[in-house]
Amino acid sequence: MGKSKGLKDKLYGAAVLKMSFRLRGDEESPAFRFVYPGVLRDLAVDDAEVEKYIEEHRDDVERAARGSTPPQGVR
Repeated sequence: MGKSKGLKDKLYGAAVLKMSFRLRGDEESPAFRFVYPGVLRDLAVDDAEVEKYIEEHRDDVERAARGSTPPQGVR
């Protein structure tokens, strides 16, 4: 069995999902309204926690939601 995700990992995942829909203006879409609540339930987090995480980590969340990854460090 794999290592369980920490709260920050869970919030990051939910925040990136939400931001990807937000950036497309699709937060009211049936897809978002179906998927997002299930993700919150599965990760055991709530929307207020996700919104707070987005506020505190907006640049990283937006970058990930747009499909950009941070530059790799020295190998």
